Amino acid sequence: GDSYGVLPRPCHALVLLNPQSGSGRALDDFQAVVQPMLAEADIATTVFVTERPHHAHEKVRDEDLSQWDTLVVMSGDGLLFEVVNGLMERPDWKEAMKKPLCILPGGSGNALAASINYYAGYDHVAKKKLLTNCTFILCKGLYTQMDLVSLSTASGKRFFSFLGFGWGFISDVDIDSEKYRWLGSARFTLGTLQCLAKLRVYQGRLSYLPIATEQGRSPAPRDPHAPVTNGHIPQPAGTEVPGSLPPDSLLVPLGQPVPAHWTVVPEEEFVLVYAIYQSHLGTNLLMAPAARLHDGCIHLFYMKAGISRVTLLKLFLAMSRGTHLDLNCPHLSYVPVRAFRLEPRVAAGIMTVDGEALACEPVQG
Repeated sequence: GDSYGVLPRPCHALVLLNPQSGSGRALDDFQAVVQPMLAEADIATTVFVTERPHHAHEKVRDEDLSQWDTLVVMSGDGLLFEVVNGLMERPDWKEAMKKPLCILPGGSGNALAASINYYAGYDHVAKKKLLTNCTFILCKGLYTQMDLVSLSTASGKRFFSFLGFGWGFISDVDIDSEKYRWLGSARFTLGTLQCLAKLRVYQGRLSYLPIATEQGRSPAPRDPHAPVTNGHIPQPAGTEVPGSLPPDSLLVPLGQPVPAHWTVVPEEEFVLVYAIYQSHLGTNLLMAPAARLHDGCIHLFYMKAGISRVTLLKLFLAMSRGTHLDLNCPHLSYVPVRAFRLEPRVAAGIMTVDGEALACEPVQG
């Protein structure tokens, strides 16, 4: 039932490649696996090798993109996060965001690549096989829509995220295991065991707009005098300034209480909170088996304090097959939502967006 576009033939691709990502093999793998396949499919490439953080962000924000038919990211999920946010900073972001994007796994996590492999109906694979599958998808040249989530923080930052927002255990594993990058995806296994040993609890308030409540009702009325956290005041329909970013129509400013038709979680002690919009959290973690590229849904998971280390490990082992919800663990909750807000009691713990670390502060999406 999806509608697809098709890349032109011959096709010109800008490949943004981070040679440091994952275990540092992205450039070699690109030359050995990807380039021969693309040449056969009549896809010409311009390879842009990033030399520092935000290099790709600046490239896609400032460059004339009309010479390329598609932007290809060969790295982990962090580089695609840079590219998406660079495109959203352009004055012509509406046009720029229509440029087809492609992800080729070159990092340690490769969550979006694993998700797209899953949506395409391929067997669960990793490493070179996953890279071959994703390159084959690019060679076929079909593209479709993908949801983005708008995230706003209390300090006034706004991000556009394609994968997920996390706080607590999963984010701790992600960032604490950075020092083991040379291990590739095995870094997450080691990180998980280390974080299990010193299992932490985080205090905060979690609120959300469930999908069922939101259907069939109009957005909450806004106070016209209220400050707006993300830097622009929503205008009446038809009066938007050209180039202004899309308004967060389901959210009220972070300084105000959430609307009455939202749900506030009664517990305030969590081991983890994770809002994911794709199926996979990593190559071997099928976190949201029901997720699709553009289902208009944030898949919200939260784990309450009191869970034992053994049960937590069992859940993560089951997540490799996507069967963690079948365990009916009373500490783990899953709800499909349209919007959420998280307000930490104190600035403790690591927050991540698409695998990149954020300062710990109130955030909503």
